[in-house]
Amino acid sequence: DKIISSDVFLRLENTSDKENKTVEIKINVPGDDFVVKKTAKSFEEGVDLAVDSVERVIVKRKEKLRAI
Repeated sequence: DKIISSDVFLRLENTSDKENKTVEIKINVPGDDFVVKKTAKSFEEGVDLAVDSVERVIVKRKEKLRAI
């Protein structure tokens, strides 16, 4: 609910491996920063994986705050 900002970084790694596209998502919330980094064959796939991970992290944090 209280996301201050988010940054998305798309990086092409200099390797011969097919999975050389890295997506990094940084979410700023009051008192915390979440960083999720995923590597995939395409940027689209990497973004999908990273967004799924960010959602899990945010839900986990919200559940922890509700328990307090």
